Amino acid sequence: MAPDRGSRVDSQTTGYRSISSKDDTQEVSQEPGFSGDEDSIAVEEAEARDEAREFLAERADEGQNFTVRGVLVGLVIGVIICFSNMYFGLQTGWVSGMAMPAALIGFAFFKTVARHINYPFTPVENVLVQTVAGALGTMPLGCGFVGVLPALNYLLKPEENGPLVLGTGKLMIWAIGICFFGVFIAVPLRREVLIREKLKFPSGTATALMIGVLHGNEKGAEKQENPMETFRRRSQDMRRSRSMDDQRGHTADGPDTTPEPGTEADRRSDWKAQIKLLIIAFGVSAVYTLASYFVPPLHDLPILGLPLAHNWLWTLNPSPAYIGQGIIMGPATTLHMLLGAVVGWGILSPLAKNKGWAPGPVEDWETGSKGWIVWVSLAIMLADSIVSLGWLVLRPTIQYGPHYIREARERIKSGNYRSLLGLSSASSKGAYTALSATISASQTPDQKPASLPEPDAPPEHLVSNRVVYLGLLASIVLCIGATHIVFASLIPLYATFVAILLALLLSIMGVRALGETDLNPVSGISKLTQLAFALLIPASNPNAIIINLLAGAISESGALQAGDMMQDLKTGHLLGAAPKAQFYGQLIGSFVGAIVSAAVYKLYTSVYTIPGGMFQVPTAYVWIFTARLVTGKGLPDMAWQWALGGGCIFAVLTALRIAGQGTTWQAYLPGGIAVAVGMYNVPSFTLARTCGGLVSWWWSRRGGEEGTVIVLASGLILGEGVVSIVNLGLASLKVPHL
Repeated sequence: MAPDRGSRVDSQTTGYRSISSKDDTQEVSQEPGFSGDEDSIAVEEAEARDEAREFLAERADEGQNFTVRGVLVGLVIGVIICFSNMYFGLQTGWVSGMAMPAALIGFAFFKTVARHINYPFTPVENVLVQTVAGALGTMPLGCGFVGVLPALNYLLKPEENGPLVLGTGKLMIWAIGICFFGVFIAVPLRREVLIREKLKFPSGTATALMIGVLHGNEKGAEKQENPMETFRRRSQDMRRSRSMDDQRGHTADGPDTTPEPGTEADRRSDWKAQIKLLIIAFGVSAVYTLASYFVPPLHDLPILGLPLAHNWLWTLNPSPAYIGQGIIMGPATTLHMLLGAVVGWGILSPLAKNKGWAPGPVEDWETGSKGWIVWVSLAIMLADSIVSLGWLVLRPTIQYGPHYIREARERIKSGNYRSLLGLSSASSKGAYTALSATISASQTPDQKPASLPEPDAPPEHLVSNRVVYLGLLASIVLCIGATHIVFASLIPLYATFVAILLALLLSIMGVRALGETDLNPVSGISKLTQLAFALLIPASNPNAIIINLLAGAISESGALQAGDMMQDLKTGHLLGAAPKAQFYGQLIGSFVGAIVSAAVYKLYTSVYTIPGGMFQVPTAYVWIFTARLVTGKGLPDMAWQWALGGGCIFAVLTALRIAGQGTTWQAYLPGGIAVAVGMYNVPSFTLARTCGGLVSWWWSRRGGEEGTVIVLASGLILGEGVVSIVNLGLASLKVPHL
C-alpha cells in the first residue's frame, strides 16, 4: 500500500497553529513608519506566509519523507562516494559530499524504475537519498581516515610512541565512536541559522534548486514557484521597498522588480541532458583511470621539461577528476593554490635546498624541501584560521553586544530572569516556539525587523529537545568510551572531554562560516584544537603528539558532520522535507559510513604502499607536522623563521580580505588556506585543478549555468573514484603494468 502522500493538514487537529494573514499584517504594520504601499506588501507577505506553512505541513506529512527504498538507494550511492573520497583523500586530502550528483543519480534511478514502483519518487524522498549518501560518503574525512589515522599508523616515530597499528575492529569502534555527536550539534543550531537568520548555505540551496527542477519538469511543464519560494520572494520585495526612499520605492508607477515565475526554469537544462552529461563525463574519466593503471607515467607528464620534472617535481597529472575538482573550487581558489605552488615549489623549495636547510632529496618529507615548505604552509593555515574564526566570534559581539546588553538590563529590571536563558517559550516536546520578538542576527540592532522569521515545519516533524539532549549526551559518552577502548591509556579522560567541548564550540563557528561563505573551515578548526592542546598538554608528556592528533580529529569530525547536516537541512527546508526524517537518515548514513570507511581504509592500506607514489597522504603529514610544530618538536633549520614570516603576512592579508568583503579588490587578495594547500601538495595536482578553475571561469564568462558545469565536474570525479575500485582489484591481483 502506498503511504499517505500528504493531504493538507488541519491546524486544529495537528496542533500546528496557522497565524492568520490579519495577525501577521497587524504585527508588521504596527511598526513606526509603516504605511502606504508597504501595507499591501505586508498583506501579500502574510498571505504567502500562510501558504508557506501549508506547503511545509503538506510536504512534511508525505510518507516519502522516510522510506526504506530511499535509505537503501542513498546507502548504495554513499558507498560509491565513500570509495571515491577515500581514493582522493589519501592522494591529496580532498573530500566532497557530492550532494548534487547524489540527488541526480537517485532521481535517474527512480525515473528508470518508475513503472515498477508502487508510489512516486518525490522531492522530499530525493532529499532523503542525498542526505544518507552524503553522510556515508564523507566519513573518510569525518572519521580521520585520510589524515589522522595514516599519521598515527605510518608517521609516528618510536620516540613518539609510534607507529600505532590498529586492526579493522578497532578502526570501526573508533569511527562509530566519533561519527554521531556532530549530527546532534547541528539540530539545535537549525532554528537560529536557518529560520531566524536565514543564512544562505549556497550548496544546500543549489541542491534544492536542482531537485526542484528535476521534479518540476518531469512532464515537460514549466516549473511553478512553490509557496516557500513565493514567501521568500515577497519578503525580499518587502525589505527592498522599506529600504528605498519614498520617491523611488513608494510610487505606484515604479518598475516591477518581481521575477516572473518560470523565467529561470526556462533557462535550465532538461534532466535527461544532465544525466547524459554526467554519463559522458563519467566515461571519459573512467577510461583515463583504467589506462593510467597500465601506463603509470600518465600521472606525471613533464610539461615544463625533464629537468624541472626530475629535480623539482614540476609535472602535470592530467586526471579528469582533478580538473573536475578545480571546476568545483572555482577560478579564484585554484589560482590562489597555483600561487602557493609557485611560491612553495618554485621559490622556497630551491632556496631551502641550495641553502642547506633541506639537504635531502626534494621529494623526502623528513630531510627534503618537500617537508621543509610544509612548515611554512602550516603557519599560513594557522594564521588564516585564527583571524577568520576569531572574526566570527568578535563580529556578533561588536554588532549586537550593545543591543543585547540593553535588552538584558530591561529584562532584569522587569524580573524576567528566565528569558535571559531563552527558556521562557521553550517546549519540552516540540521545538516550535514563537520568534516574532527576536531580532534577526542578519539585521543591525538599529534596524526594525523587515519580516518575521521564516515559517517552519510543524512541531511533530521536528526533532524534539529530549531526543537532542539525550542523544548528544549518549554520543559524547560513546565518543569517550570508543576513544579509550581503542587508545587505552594513551589519552587521559579529561583530554577527550576537553576535545569534545572544543568541538562543540568550534562547530558553531564552522556552521556559521559555512552558511555565509559555503566553506566549512574544518582544517582550521582542527589546527586551532591542536594549538589549544599544545597549551593544555605539556610537551614533556610522552604521548603529547598522539593526544594532539586525537583531539584535532575529534574537533574536525564534529565540525564536518554539523556542517554537512546543516547543508542538508537547508535543502530540506527549501523543499519542505521533514527535518526529523533527515536527522534519522543522517544517523543511518553516518553509522554505515563509519563501518564502510574503516573497511575501505584497511583495503587500500593493505594493497598499496602508504605513503607511496600514488598515495602520498599529504594531509597526514600536515597533521603530524602541526602536532610537532605546536609542541616545539622536529622543526628543521630556518623553518620557524620563515613560518613566522609567512604567518604574519597572511594574518594581515586575511584581515584585509575580511575588511574588503563585497569589494572588487578582495578577490585579488590570496586566501591563506588555498595558498597553503598549493604549497603542501605537489605541483602536478595543483596544475590540474587550476585547469579546472579556468574551465569554470570560461563557462561563467559565456553565461553557462552553474548547475551544468557542476554536473560535468561530478561525473569526472565519480568516474575516477569508481574505476579506482577496479584498479584496486587489479593491484591486489598484482596485474602487471605495461
